[in-house]
Amino acid sequence: MAKETLAPKTGAEYNEDSIKSLDWKEHIRLRPGMYIGKLGDGNSPDDGIYVLVKEVMDNCIDEYMMGYGKTVELSIKDHTVTVRDYGRGIPLGKVVDVVSKINTGAKYDSRAFQKSVGLNGVGTKAVNALSTYFKVTAFRDGKEKGAEFERGVLTNESKELKTTGDNGTLVTFTPDNTIFKNFKFYPEFLENLIWNYCFLNAGLKIIFNGKSYVSRNGLLDLLQRKTNEDEIRYPIIHLKGEDIEVAITHGNDYGEELYSFVNGQHTTQGGTHQQAFREAFVKTVRDFYKKDYEASDIRGAIVAAVAVRVVEPVFESQTKTKLGSQNVDINGPSMKQFVGDFLSKALDDFLHKNPSTADALKKRIEQSERERKDLAGIKKLANERAKKANLHNRKLRDCRFHLNEEPPAKNKEEFIAKQNETTIFITEGDSASGSITKARNVETQAVFSLRGKPLNSFGLTKKVVYENEEFNLLQHALNIEEGMEGLRFNNIVIATDADVDGMHIRLLIMTFFLQFFPELVKQEKVYVLETPLFRVRDKKETIYCYSEAEKKAAIKKLSGKPEVTRFKGLGEISPDEFSQFIAGDMRKQLMRVEQGDHIQQLLEYYMGKNTMDRQEFIIDNLVVEIDQAEEEAVA
Repeated sequence: MAKETLAPKTGAEYNEDSIKSLDWKEHIRLRPGMYIGKLGDGNSPDDGIYVLVKEVMDNCIDEYMMGYGKTVELSIKDHTVTVRDYGRGIPLGKVVDVVSKINTGAKYDSRAFQKSVGLNGVGTKAVNALSTYFKVTAFRDGKEKGAEFERGVLTNESKELKTTGDNGTLVTFTPDNTIFKNFKFYPEFLENLIWNYCFLNAGLKIIFNGKSYVSRNGLLDLLQRKTNEDEIRYPIIHLKGEDIEVAITHGNDYGEELYSFVNGQHTTQGGTHQQAFREAFVKTVRDFYKKDYEASDIRGAIVAAVAVRVVEPVFESQTKTKLGSQNVDINGPSMKQFVGDFLSKALDDFLHKNPSTADALKKRIEQSERERKDLAGIKKLANERAKKANLHNRKLRDCRFHLNEEPPAKNKEEFIAKQNETTIFITEGDSASGSITKARNVETQAVFSLRGKPLNSFGLTKKVVYENEEFNLLQHALNIEEGMEGLRFNNIVIATDADVDGMHIRLLIMTFFLQFFPELVKQEKVYVLETPLFRVRDKKETIYCYSEAEKKAAIKKLSGKPEVTRFKGLGEISPDEFSQFIAGDMRKQLMRVEQGDHIQQLLEYYMGKNTMDRQEFIIDNLVVEIDQAEEEAVA
């Protein structure tokens, strides 16, 4: 009988001392991703600092939904956030508990808050634990009471005092800069958050740093903000029912652009309500025209928003970006039935009463049908090639976690936190790809390598996505051929050199996305990686600089004659160094479509024929770079 060989024992002893119990604040600080998603520095709209703001704002919105307080005041000065609502105010005897004791909050009493999102559950505790300073004050029936914390630790609790302040709650906090490194609040991301609150709560007034925001027409206003009147195919359809509201139109872009909400929460990753809307819209359209159109033809180029109110919603994670509830109420109809019944009546009635809109919708569907049939032959061949290439795809170094995978029942929160971190870097050239590949986190970061400059796809039809091998393989790597539902990565990061060629490649990739998959940009998934231009070091310290100003400050700080290195390309940065620049506090710039922008006009201007207007723009914005040697010569 063969002798069994045991592996050598490794690691620390596993005994009673190995078992640790963390209190609520320690656990939140140790695993912040489980509570607020990714950390970031504020460069992305889903970075943690905005989740902190939202957690506090959600409580104010819930008060408004219950009929208390029509105004919420938000102010952000430097790194400190202040939120004041005029609801009922936290019961004075529970001011400390609701922001520092897990499983304490009004939302656990469904009689008080049937369709809430916030209400002092886990959210405000996370804000408290992740802030260097946190203060809460409740105003209630002529009395007030406050408490102050540092990183979740109570430092001061005031006695109940008389007050002339209106009922409500005042929260002030400063995010912890040891967790959110080099963070900065960007007003445009906060404005989007505020507008969403207003669109979903018509009549609510939010005052942000002195400016008032209010919506009178709900989701109709949202879709008007997201579209251009001269680019949509028919006037926006706006339908409202009990606990549901939708707005629908079609444009000229490829793909689907859907905005979904539950109880005022923007579910950026969709969920059961969004899928129910997609299916119900297709069924209602088929029944109305009495024709079995393809679902992709009906939904092609759709721009829509759907908001539902659900009793005790179940979300996939604490950040509430994906709805998991199968029913509208505990014992009520399924989400599919609820949305389906509403659209089958309301949308059908609308189309019968508005024949011009019905005709325009029919023409748009038939246009999508013709385009799909034109692509059918080449699409099949291209997908077969891509399937073979995927078996040994040298262009893609994949990661272990993906956004479109179903979270397991065990360790679900941690799995979802990993999904939120999933990133694909699109690089050019072997040296840059090699550095990123060696430096990346193999669990959540993938690399797709381009071969030279991609094709300028402006003005081309979608055939080029299948005819061009690189475009087709990139489409398959992202898994976006059938829409955003299957997207495999939460972040798409373009990583090219910061020289003229690198900038051109960025433009070409962005043109590809805007031309054929604009929803990736509109849903704020695409970034450009920022890497340091200079390394300044002496024997004691190394400073990486992202601009000339930072370089000068570093030289001054280190004094003497520190060594200055100019990184001319990503390939010049060693993998060990690169790992610092693509970690959790990665610096990246979000690619956004500004409100009112016309995508085709933008592409025509920047990527179309070389017009005099563009030549003048380049001349007017030309930057002449002087390197260090020239600076010294001039000096």
